[in-house]
Amino acid sequence: MKILVTGENGYIGKKFAAWLKQWPKEYKVDFISVRDDEWKKHKFSDYDVLFHTAALVHKKEKQEMSETYYKVNRDLTVELSKKAKKEGVSQFVFLSTMAVFGMEGSTKNVMVIDKETVEKPNTLYGKSKFQAENEIRKMEEKNFRVTVIRPPIIYGPNCPGNYSKLKKLVLWSPLFPELNNKRSMLYIDNLCEFIRGIVDRKEAGVFHPQNKEYVDIQVLVKHIASNNHKQVRFSRVLANILIFIPEFGILRKLFGSLVYDYELTGDYMVDVEEFESSINKSN
Repeated sequence: MKILVTGENGYIGKKFAAWLKQWPKEYKVDFISVRDDEWKKHKFSDYDVLFHTAALVHKKEKQEMSETYYKVNRDLTVELSKKAKKEGVSQFVFLSTMAVFGMEGSTKNVMVIDKETVEKPNTLYGKSKFQAENEIRKMEEKNFRVTVIRPPIIYGPNCPGNYSKLKKLVLWSPLFPELNNKRSMLYIDNLCEFIRGIVDRKEAGVFHPQNKEYVDIQVLVKHIASNNHKQVRFSRVLANILIFIPEFGILRKLFGSLVYDYELTGDYMVDVEEFESSINKSN
């Protein structure tokens, strides 16, 4: 199977390619840059799967950036999908986001995303990704499978994003909120094995993969601290501040409870690495 991956410098694309090296006779992975229009000259007909990971993400959003977000996350995705379909690629895999639901998490209760939850993105990132999803899913046909993946927080060795922010906070602060919270998370190797299964079976649709167990952020903080020879204390007072002062948005993202219902994930909980081992490998 020949797979073309966009986002040559992206974390997930590189990790996926490295994961597939375990089966060198079964998969061949190439990368393509989509930073300019040179990709339009590339021959897609040589590939079975196009895995689109490139995106504008994890930047402080400003309204004047709106055009750029939609150009990169929506319009580019649609153009790639059209070219892939026209040139005979049999599957288009789009890396989307949990942000299409517009939820950051809650420090008061567990927010659950289930089959009845309606997508209500409230950021440029989430809105542009959701619009891209809607457009490419219209292109699906029997010979052109469209797969949308909405992962929760991804973590792994040198992983950017919210996990990286949490780790930096653990290394910097000796005090954390004492909260009984839960998060859906996904270890990078679990994600890579999930994607391998999806392309092997040519599955289409919208998927919400996660680790087989929700993560208690307090337990996660303890693991990160221990692995880095740090001591941390947990404060109920700090927890109350988070609960009653909603302006601390980034802290809600890191400590608020937000999970995918297990039924929504269904049979797609891949667990090639146990939680404690995965955290050890991520430090």
